[in-house]
Amino acid sequence: MLERSRGKKHTEITFVIPADRPCGHVSVVGDFNDWQPGAHPFVEQGDGSRSVTLALPSEQRYGFRYLAHGDYWFNDDHADEQDGHNSVIHT
Repeated sequence: MLERSRGKKHTEITFVIPADRPCGHVSVVGDFNDWQPGAHPFVEQGDGSRSVTLALPSEQRYGFRYLAHGDYWFNDDHADEQDGHNSVIHT
């Protein structure tokens, strides 16, 4: 799931995965961090879900995926679109 807070120059995107998704370490990787695993790890919330928030420049398009422990890649079904193997978000 994705939550957004739009500003004039930046959009805060909160990437959220539910508690029942892969356990262990998960990070969001994409165009915004040069696809570097572990650069933006998810943090567990009180309800068991996990999230990470990034401030990204507005009016941009970013490809991304989630990477879990064991080299398990998965997409966000709530992304703005799917482009081949990647999820896509528009800020």
